[in-house]
Amino acid sequence: MTATPSQPYTPFVPCAQQLPRPRAGFRATGARGAGRDLLALVLLPLPLLALTLPAAFAGGGTRRWFGGRSESQRAEAQAAKDAAAAAFYELDTAQRDLRISIETITAVDDSPAARRAVSGFETLGRHIDEASSTYISAVDAHDLDRDDLEASVAAHARTELTKAKEELARVKKELDRFEEGLGPLLGKAETQLARLAPAVERARQSLLAASNALDAVRGSGLKADDLAARLAALGPDLTKLNQGAGQHGVPETLERADRVARDAEAVRAEAERLPERAAEIDRRLVSLRTRAQALTTRSGQVDPVLSELRRRFTAACWQDLQHVPDQAAETVRQAERKLAEARSAREEQRWADATSLLSTVRALLNTTDEAVSAAGDRLRRLNEVSKDPQREIDRTRFAIRDAQRLAMAGRHTPDPRHARPLDDSVTRLERAIGTLEGRHPDYWHFLTELEAVRGTVTRVVSQIREERGGGA
Repeated sequence: MTATPSQPYTPFVPCAQQLPRPRAGFRATGARGAGRDLLALVLLPLPLLALTLPAAFAGGGTRRWFGGRSESQRAEAQAAKDAAAAAFYELDTAQRDLRISIETITAVDDSPAARRAVSGFETLGRHIDEASSTYISAVDAHDLDRDDLEASVAAHARTELTKAKEELARVKKELDRFEEGLGPLLGKAETQLARLAPAVERARQSLLAASNALDAVRGSGLKADDLAARLAALGPDLTKLNQGAGQHGVPETLERADRVARDAEAVRAEAERLPERAAEIDRRLVSLRTRAQALTTRSGQVDPVLSELRRRFTAACWQDLQHVPDQAAETVRQAERKLAEARSAREEQRWADATSLLSTVRALLNTTDEAVSAAGDRLRRLNEVSKDPQREIDRTRFAIRDAQRLAMAGRHTPDPRHARPLDDSVTRLERAIGTLEGRHPDYWHFLTELEAVRGTVTRVVSQIREERGGGA
């Protein structure tokens, strides 16, 4: 019958009353029962029949059972099989997770502890394989879906499947204990892996920032050839970072990323400071040139000072200063030559050379300044002591008496280690005073001797206070 658009075709469906009603506890047996079942299936609508037939022939509701005891044993065996399958799945999942943990550790750590963990995992894997093999063998040995399954066979299957499940559970506990012991190693490895991507990205960003800083410096007309060479030297490390930790190892990649970031950051910082550095070099060139000219003028004043020293004091008071004029003039000439070299290095933008040369110039001028100042300072001090030597004498005696009081504080007799140098200082002071009695006293020897006495006294005082814990 062909359906028209106004009357769609509707397949014949028997009423519910026409379907056979299964009775409670009904179990078809023999050819007659099978025939009734088949007849009921024939009367079903086609879609429902398609859903019902596979179930019927696959051991569904029409499975043939042989007695209540067989049915019970089959159910127990099936339950044991399901429990073993669950234990097998749980162990397999745990093993996969543990393998990921081991791979995480070995990717980062090559220590003896990590190698022991790998060895332990291999041993555990053999135990897992043995338990899994026992389980699979038990499953393959027993077909619980057979219609003619005997109760004794089902009971035997249940026993073997239960043993297999227990073995799987035992190995799972062994795996859990092993995994707990991996905690410190795994934590360390995960921490390093968590650092990996940020460290590599930080290195790349540092290189980019250094490159941009160099471009900006060059755009302002300054050279930065040494910085560019340092940045180019980081190229091979960047290539290895791009190749990844899988090829070069996580610890090595982390170390390389940190080093690249550090070196690139140093290049960037120096590049950004370069304009300021150039300006500073220019200022120092002018300042040191002015200072050299001033020292040239001051060096010419040493000769009159020496003339007065020779005229008024004994040779011992000025003899060590005779070389100052010639030495000062030579040192200034050396400083001026180095200054010219520094100026040339600045024009060629050899910043490191210019900085080094300016430091040399400064040291030379400091030496000259000290020598020139020494002559004038000598004349001043000799004038003061020749007019009033008692001032230096009183100053030294006060220092000795103060040290002696400290040495006797809280004691009936002084410690010989303190008393002896203080007594010697008194003797040296009196002897130095005696040198002033001649017609042409050596005031310079007098001054230096009293300075030496005060230095000895200062050391004794420091020793006493240190021994007493600073309480005096």
